[in-house]
Amino acid sequence: MVLTAAHWVYAIVTLAVIMTMIFRKGVVLPTLLGTFLVAWIYNGNLVSGFTSVFNANLTAAKELFSIFLIITFMVALLHALKDLGADRQMIAPIQKVMTNGHIAFIMLILVTFVISLFFWPTPAVPLICALLVPAAVRAGLPIMGAAMIVAISGQGMALSSDYVIQVAPMLSATSAGIETAAVADKALLLSLITGAVAISIAYMLIRKQIRKPNDPENEKALKSLPGGGSTTRSAASQTDSRWGKVFAVIVPLSMLLVILYMAYTKFSSGRMGGFEGGDGAAFIGGVAVLLLSFATLAFGKGKALDRISEHITEGFVFAFKAMGPVIPIAGFFFLGSGDFAGSILSLGEEASPAFLFDLVQAGQNVIPENMVLSAFGILIIGMITGLDGSGFSGLPLTGALSGALASGNIDPATLAAIGQMGSIWVGGGTLIAWSSLVAVAGFCGVSVMELVRKNFFPVIIGLMVSTTLALFIW
Repeated sequence: MVLTAAHWVYAIVTLAVIMTMIFRKGVVLPTLLGTFLVAWIYNGNLVSGFTSVFNANLTAAKELFSIFLIITFMVALLHALKDLGADRQMIAPIQKVMTNGHIAFIMLILVTFVISLFFWPTPAVPLICALLVPAAVRAGLPIMGAAMIVAISGQGMALSSDYVIQVAPMLSATSAGIETAAVADKALLLSLITGAVAISIAYMLIRKQIRKPNDPENEKALKSLPGGGSTTRSAASQTDSRWGKVFAVIVPLSMLLVILYMAYTKFSSGRMGGFEGGDGAAFIGGVAVLLLSFATLAFGKGKALDRISEHITEGFVFAFKAMGPVIPIAGFFFLGSGDFAGSILSLGEEASPAFLFDLVQAGQNVIPENMVLSAFGILIIGMITGLDGSGFSGLPLTGALSGALASGNIDPATLAAIGQMGSIWVGGGTLIAWSSLVAVAGFCGVSVMELVRKNFFPVIIGLMVSTTLALFIW
């Protein structure tokens, strides 16, 4: 294998991207310039550099647009439920179960995890922190403990698996050139292991701080929450309470039926025979669209035609804000894959280069093939890419590297799942103060830097344990 000048430029830009992430800066600019330079040097044509930048972004957009759609419809549905007050009523029964701080700790884990699986943590955090955190604090759970659990269960455990919407495993698998289901299943198990370890350590750290339900300190703590811990609704927002109660039942029931049906098809049709990846996302998205339509009609028949457009627009705005920068980043790393390089470089029937895979294979001649080094190397790279505060922007890199580093001792799906854990647990909102963790801290009224410090030890230990166990399990 002969490494060309384009290979070396690709390697330099990849290192520049990693260094940029370490310094907590955006990586869109270096990936765009890198795509231009690699294409120009490889084809020896300046015009080809310009067209390849566009083609790379177009290719990434085509591959990832289904992700944007599912995010759009789920966020739009959440906005429609807010109109009816159904978002609050879905959680109201859970508040009655929190009889003491220990039960509140467990309930906060379960509810945060489940809601974040379907709606992602960012739109779910305001709902959980506004309704469940005050109830948990009233039951005796310390505010910092509640913030840690919301971050670990939602931003960490739910988002790192992303098992329902499957944005993260789809990004990882597409770059690695493997099936989404293979990554999703392993990521789910690793996320649960990491979460179980992190939550257990967090519980041990705050156990002695949990108060009795009748402790006067609980009321003092409530006053430190934004809004003084009040969860009352204005009279204007109660006008649609009847439909709110209906949809508070219909939506969770519909989502439960979706889970059961997907599980049924998965187990009855074999491991790879169920709703996986794009099919699963399309199924959930279709259900969300119908629920969105019915909820909008229930809010007001005369307003429905305009209101649903507003909700979908809000969903697209959220989706592009959350995922938009991923497109040029993914475009650059797709250029490093032989599956996409041909179309990006407009090579036609010519053999496509695989810049990233060629570099890794060349490096394997001097780097010993060791599954422990590969696994922890991918974990560290994933954690570094998470420093940008996104959690998702590094998945094309860890996915592509997983496909290149896979060997007879460890498969690409396992490496991709490990890289996904590192990237999302760090950047998705448990260890980075400039990520969505700031929303958790804000809604709970605690210092975001203090929350990072509290999360650090449990999360790092959890990631190390899950990576080690992955080597034994698979």
